[in-house]
Amino acid sequence: MAATFTLDSLNSLSETAFVGAVGDIFEHAPWVAEGAAGRRPFPTVTALHDAMVAVVRESPAERQLAFIRAHPELGSKVKRLDWTTESQSEQGSLGLDRLSDAEFTKFSDLNKAYREKFGFPFIICVRRHTRDSILRQFERRLANDADAERKAALDEIALITRLRLVDKVDGPGKPKTTGRISTHVLDNVSGQPAQGVTISLYEVGASARSLLAKAVTNSDGRTDQPFVAGEPLRIGTYELQFEVAAYFAANKTVQADPAFLGIVPIRFSVAEAEGHYHVPLLVTPWSYSTYRGS
Repeated sequence: MAATFTLDSLNSLSETAFVGAVGDIFEHAPWVAEGAAGRRPFPTVTALHDAMVAVVRESPAERQLAFIRAHPELGSKVKRLDWTTESQSEQGSLGLDRLSDAEFTKFSDLNKAYREKFGFPFIICVRRHTRDSILRQFERRLANDADAERKAALDEIALITRLRLVDKVDGPGKPKTTGRISTHVLDNVSGQPAQGVTISLYEVGASARSLLAKAVTNSDGRTDQPFVAGEPLRIGTYELQFEVAAYFAANKTVQADPAFLGIVPIRFSVAEAEGHYHVPLLVTPWSYSTYRGS
């Protein structure tokens, strides 16, 4: 998404125009932008976001609670009229508006238990999580007390709005919001980068897995582009599948018939949404190894 405003332009706008420009970053809360407008000028995009978050954290407890309650529940099949476009897009990006009956029941039960205990909806930065990760966080956070959970909700709102602001505002000092998954393959028989290896990346869930990307290594043993880049990594479990038997056959490397290693799967988990996960493969027809590189 192309940025709509520059930081310089936001610093020079009237207060009314400033609120009109970024007042929708925080869910149904233009008062956040109103509170931040008087703290201009901001030297960086990070400073702008920090100021807006500070307005929320410095507000009275009852206002914070009303603000948290204005957020939508996760996994609803009905888009309420008061949902913001951003919330609909964020939930839709993970398919939370298209849940199966079983998934919908799971989310509904958790939503009900959470709201009954805390009096406000469960909030998490959907763009940084897989469905499985969200469900794990849901169940873990249900064990919190009310004060801890209010803090957790505000922390997640800070992550949500950081992404929204970076999408909308261009300027110096942007906070880091993107991660990367990449790989390379080394042929340990020839001691050279392995060109022509077909690799697939899957997201692995509790009941299913989905293909995210497929690529073939170049002369450097790498893919031309990272498998994931330019967005947060979704916290969860992934699997890279390397079609090594076909590669060795194409290079006339001696291997068993049938090949001992046909497809090498490497399953790994992402815990840092803004991290770089470089997962290389060092391989022969009989063995392989991997590590988290950089």
